[in-house]
Amino acid sequence: MIAQGYDVTFASLFFGAAICLSLVMAIAWAIAIRSGKSGWVDAIWSFAVGAAGIAMAIVPLPGWQQSTTRPVIVALLAAIWSIRLGLHIVVRTLHGGDDPRYAQLRSEWGKDFPRRLFLFLQVQAGAALLLVLSIFAAARNPVPHLQIGDWLGIAIMAIAILGEGLADRQLARFRQAPASRGKVCDVGLWSLSRHPNYFFEWFGWLAYVAIALDMTGAYPWGWVAISGPLFMYWLLVHVSGIPPLEAHMLKSRGEKFRAYQARVNAFWPGPPRNIPPQTSKGQAS
Repeated sequence: MIAQGYDVTFASLFFGAAICLSLVMAIAWAIAIRSGKSGWVDAIWSFAVGAAGIAMAIVPLPGWQQSTTRPVIVALLAAIWSIRLGLHIVVRTLHGGDDPRYAQLRSEWGKDFPRRLFLFLQVQAGAALLLVLSIFAAARNPVPHLQIGDWLGIAIMAIAILGEGLADRQLARFRQAPASRGKVCDVGLWSLSRHPNYFFEWFGWLAYVAIALDMTGAYPWGWVAISGPLFMYWLLVHVSGIPPLEAHMLKSRGEKFRAYQARVNAFWPGPPRNIPPQTSKGQAS
């Protein structure tokens, strides 16, 4: 049984994180509307999730036994992920126009865009809270010494950050090449997945699952960590990632992107399908 004092303390920490995330996303909404660059939304969201995750990992909770090392490691993983992703989006936003995903939503929502964007970002704040719970569950694993799961989690996060960084660099180099104008990036990792950056973003959240899970059943909180990759997959594949971005790409690249859709998996990396050009027209995966 968990002490009642811990319940109260956890409730305060949880609701405090929820309120902060909601307020931060409201500020992100105001910045996006005022600047006309919705890319700031994702940068702020990344930093907010990292900050909330760090707090949930290291804030002392009375009555809760935990390792002295694991919370620090988990907080560092959250910080490295947050800073890398957030700074990448900041640089991209400073050097570009509006994020194509939000540009697509702006086109779809029309005059109702400001109101619907505010609600949409509050949904993202709620999703962020569930992601933060994944970090919390990993950090509070009470096993005193580092286990195989801890090292596996560190390795997973390292692979995720390196993979996402490589995908971002490959896309940037493709866009900078004059010969690539009007074409669809299908080089390197982009020949294995239409969104390798999203795949590695999702993959990184498996790190907290590896650290949190205790198959002996002594730490049931560990199963909460599964919420991280589940909700990140939902966000990327069904909500704010692939759907609006691919709608934009279909408008801007047309049949070239349809052929790319028919040939390359949307999310999971895999070998491209050999489809004759004449049969790929009008198809989408």
